[in-house]
Amino acid sequence: MTTDSYRTIGGALLAAGLIGAGALIGRGFTESRLGDRYVTVKGVAEQEVKADLALWPIQFSAADNDLGQAQARITESTRRTLAFLAAEGLDTSQARLQALKVTDRQANPYQPAGAGSRFIISQTLILRSTDPERVRAASQRVGELVRAGVVLSSGPEYGPAGPSFLFTKLNDIKPAMIANATGRAREAAEQFARDAKSRLGGIRRASQGVFVILPRDQAAGISEESQVEKTVRVVTTVDYYLKD
Repeated sequence: MTTDSYRTIGGALLAAGLIGAGALIGRGFTESRLGDRYVTVKGVAEQEVKADLALWPIQFSAADNDLGQAQARITESTRRTLAFLAAEGLDTSQARLQALKVTDRQANPYQPAGAGSRFIISQTLILRSTDPERVRAASQRVGELVRAGVVLSSGPEYGPAGPSFLFTKLNDIKPAMIANATGRAREAAEQFARDAKSRLGGIRRASQGVFVILPRDQAAGISEESQVEKTVRVVTTVDYYLKD
């Protein structure tokens, strides 16, 4: 066999190899493109819950030119507040006194002379209760404390006046809510696949959103902490592969 014959055969083999490689590369590219066909869907799950813990800060104050008299009024206001809570069926052993504050107006050089009582004492009593419904009912009758002579006030350290209602059992409902959200996401993906004349494949990627606790009745000025009834929401995002 001549040298030219070897060159001809070698060139033919090289050409065949390039054609075969091109076919394989083309097939691989096609499969990669098909593998990238997916749909992104979201599933939303909501569940209504009730608060299982209440925190109720009750702040009262007393003013007098005599510090001892002002303190005596605070002591009496504390006694009357605890008696009111007990009469409402609340466990006062879970009540704690905090944030005692004494103000001497004469210590303020910019305070005009004769502007009210010299001493002002404020005291906060915080009730912790696992009976939010009873706390809510009692808070609606807090006017009885005012009629009993307790001077109620509010302070920025505890936010708006009134009890805060908390839901602390989120971990108990998380698994079922995630399953519900994922199921709704799959329903949406299956509907999309039917509309696109495709079949639904496996999961490409999934991500779980943050659980959010919202007020059941959403309106301007209504916070989640002020309501016993709440709505828990979670959104799950899932990518599903599509098949021909």
